[in-house]
Amino acid sequence: MRILVSCCVVLLWMSPALEARELKPATVFSDHMVLQREKPVPIWGRGDPGEVVTVHFAGQTKTATTTPDGKWQVHLDPLMASAAPQTLTIQSNSQSGRRREVTDVLVGEVWLGSGQSNMAMAVNRAQNFDTEQAAANLPLIRMFREESGATPTLNPDAAGKWTVCSPDTVGTFSATLFFFGREVNRELGVPVGLINSSVGGTPIESWIAEDVQASVPELQAAVAAAHKGDAEFDEARAKADYAKALDRWQQQVARAKAAGGPPPRRPRDPVEQRARRGGLGDLFNGKIHPLIPFALRGLLWYQGEANAQPGKGELYQHQLPLLVQDWRARWGEELPFAWVQLPNFERTGDGWMLVREAMLKSLQLPQTGMAITLDIGEPRDIHPRNKQEVGRRLALWALGTVYRRDVRATSGPLLANQRVQGSEVVLTFDHATGGLKASTDFLRGFEIASEDRQWKPASARIQGNTVIVTTPDVTRPVAVRYAWAANPEASLFNAAGLPASPFRTAEWP
Repeated sequence: MRILVSCCVVLLWMSPALEARELKPATVFSDHMVLQREKPVPIWGRGDPGEVVTVHFAGQTKTATTTPDGKWQVHLDPLMASAAPQTLTIQSNSQSGRRREVTDVLVGEVWLGSGQSNMAMAVNRAQNFDTEQAAANLPLIRMFREESGATPTLNPDAAGKWTVCSPDTVGTFSATLFFFGREVNRELGVPVGLINSSVGGTPIESWIAEDVQASVPELQAAVAAAHKGDAEFDEARAKADYAKALDRWQQQVARAKAAGGPPPRRPRDPVEQRARRGGLGDLFNGKIHPLIPFALRGLLWYQGEANAQPGKGELYQHQLPLLVQDWRARWGEELPFAWVQLPNFERTGDGWMLVREAMLKSLQLPQTGMAITLDIGEPRDIHPRNKQEVGRRLALWALGTVYRRDVRATSGPLLANQRVQGSEVVLTFDHATGGLKASTDFLRGFEIASEDRQWKPASARIQGNTVIVTTPDVTRPVAVRYAWAANPEASLFNAAGLPASPFRTAEWP
């Protein structure tokens, strides 16, 4: 009995619930961070239950009492932009007098970028890296890389650190976010904070909370199928099959080397892949939830490749708007939100086009934008290297619509309506200020169909802000489509040099 009592005493003494917690802010509040200007700024963290915590920053003092589980949060009043380094101080009013300082804090514009490998792709893999690196002494641009993994439950805190942009560090920055942020910094002249929370090879359903997906009728079958797949996955068998595939690959590499040919692609580890992407909502749990409600100006999304597989593309029209609306609801405001439309790329099936179309449809949501990249992809590389232009196009949207700056265009041409005139179809476009342009000697990629739903190649000509489409093979046209292929030639542009989005005016199977 004495031994049992002694063990209980030791366990109670070791219990974390009875130990003093470290007074700390959430990890995203760390040295070199950028806080959002001109809106209330939540600051939160953990301490002892019932502890009074005081936060000092930029002449403001805010106080909160921790909850029974040790959480605290204060809200700073809106801040003015500042490139002068400041210190954020967090202090306990208890007898311990514990104190934490976060140094080199700037105030400016903060954007969160998420998605899969094209958002994760670093500057050192983009084109002209040597030139970009030499010009990267830009200490007013900072990036926080969220390093948590997928989790089946809500992750209480982020992992990562803020990094100041310099020639030594820029190579690890998300290329799309960096080139976007550089444009914003150049135009506005204020510090820019960029949060990169992305994972290569991941589908959108990993980034949306599972219960939210299950509440959408159009997604319920996909949710059920995902659960069935999880239940049936045999990890031991997958490991054994991967070991065999790896052995075959090594033999193929040896033969290729002997023959002087290129080595085959290494097989992917299915267990590692499943762990990286997690189950439904697991990346939201692990990599987005711990960042809420960090004050942001807006959100950027670069994903879709993993959802362009057979049978998945048609769901994206429900998934992307759901992600936008759910993230906005959790942040408690209608944050500006833009995404990158899938570029030209060699891919079989119609999934690539369906995801592109879903992205176009999702622009019906307010305060949204899209960088059209139909002309800057690489047909045989799913990771195009011209991330400078991707970032610039996102920045054009942000500068023109979010910041109300005078830019030539915020988007490439988007179909507004069609009008049938006899054997011709007249198409009208938004974002066609200055007129439409053809990048080639004549417009390519237009097709026209009658009620028989048979698409026929058509000729098209520009007339101001309209395109007139016709073909002698169709005397009673009903519908038109443009660039409806995974790797089409982009031929229609606006005067600002931005390409038109692919479209179709009839969604026939």
